[in-house]
Amino acid sequence: MLSEPHLFFAEVSLDLSRGEYRAGLNKLQPLLERYPDSYLINLLFARALKGLKSYGAALSHFEKCCHLAPANQIAWKELIELQTLTPQEKNGSEENLFDPVTDELEQLTAALQEFQPDCSTESFDPTPILEQKQPFPDDATIAVPTETLANLFTEQGAYKKAIKIYTALIQLKPELADHYRSRIDTLLEYL
Repeated sequence: MLSEPHLFFAEVSLDLSRGEYRAGLNKLQPLLERYPDSYLINLLFARALKGLKSYGAALSHFEKCCHLAPANQIAWKELIELQTLTPQEKNGSEENLFDPVTDELEQLTAALQEFQPDCSTESFDPTPILEQKQPFPDDATIAVPTETLANLFTEQGAYKKAIKIYTALIQLKPELADHYRSRIDTLLEYL
């Protein structure tokens, strides 16, 4: 149907920028029926509807764009702009722009503004030195094993912990397994 889609979309965008919303809408209608989950088609369709002051329908297509590509901020921005139109900007449009998601967010915002967290008292007493120096056990799981951490443990004399990290690194980086095995062999001599 479209031999050169980039030219088609450029033409529709040009129509919309010139205020020829009906022409853009007529060009997009067959494609929207054929490709209902196309982000770009829905976005341009929503812009054309907005230009024709069909705000409710435009809102629906902007919402679809936001569902199709949640990380894309273009449709979100235009959706918010459409939802925040003042009555003067709507130029007498009778359409209701109620959006349940926006309504819920507004209610949550109001509730958060009224929220008062419980006041807790903190102690200004420092953590005792003995508690600070308590090492974690040798069999504790290390979430992110790194060679730097293994070297640090070696310097501190925590050889079992260093061996444990090197063993985990062999699984994570098998291409360096020989290097890690030689480090383990060296550390075993200290035990």
